[in-house]
Amino acid sequence: MTAPLTLAHSPCPNDTFVFHAWTEGLLPDAPDVQLTLADIDVTNGLAQNGESDVLKVSYGVLPHILDDYALLPCGGALGRGCGPLVLVAEPTEPAALAGARVAVPSTTSTAYLLFRLWAADAIPGGVGEVVVLPFHEIMPAVRDGAVDAGLVIHEARFTYGRYGLHCAADMGEEWEKQTALPIPLGAIVARRSLGDPLLRSLTHAVRASVRAAWSDPDASRAYVLQHAQEMEPDVVDQHIGLYVNEFTAELGTEGLNAVRTLLDRSAELGLLPRAAGGALDTILHL
Repeated sequence: MTAPLTLAHSPCPNDTFVFHAWTEGLLPDAPDVQLTLADIDVTNGLAQNGESDVLKVSYGVLPHILDDYALLPCGGALGRGCGPLVLVAEPTEPAALAGARVAVPSTTSTAYLLFRLWAADAIPGGVGEVVVLPFHEIMPAVRDGAVDAGLVIHEARFTYGRYGLHCAADMGEEWEKQTALPIPLGAIVARRSLGDPLLRSLTHAVRASVRAAWSDPDASRAYVLQHAQEMEPDVVDQHIGLYVNEFTAELGTEGLNAVRTLLDRSAELGLLPRAAGGALDTILHL
């Protein structure tokens, strides 16, 4: 009997919603899969160590893993109006954050790349100390004055007002203003060594799982809420509505152009190594 493929993605509602049908065995033609749920910082590390067959990772780690992993054309997170936010305790202009102590959830995430790209233009002299904190600790740290600002993602967009915080800048808004492209956040990658037939089968499975989620949202409801880390149901719905969209079903040429632009800009600033020519090729035709 062939061992199941290994899949790692986050417990966030967008991921559990998208992958529910596949990981729960509701797609009879999909490859068998064994799931690991882990935060994106962990899955980024798994990919860099080559420790899973299929993973959800930050676009920011792609240049480091493209020798071993292929970018799949579906299942990921891109969109508009969904970028990371820089939060502060009191309203302030971005330039006032020069030398500030800023909390971030990861330094390997796409959110951090977008922050660095924004800060290079918006904060003369740059920020000061960057502190990595677990996501759920960032807003309390800003509120309590432990840090001057915090970079937040996902559901914090809907909840930061409860902490009395203010948005100093929206990284996605800045990105869209400069590029007119969707914001690339998370990618689905699979081992190149699996070979084209299996990569094709995986692509079909991910796409079928996305469509199944949309066709019957109630089927995954209990599963998504179970893993939503105490998130309120209305916030879960907002989260899914924002991060699961047409780019999740099909990256497309516009989505791929957004990814290339992010990586090229980051490489120009020395934030990432430049991806080798052709290494970003996806199986968009599938």
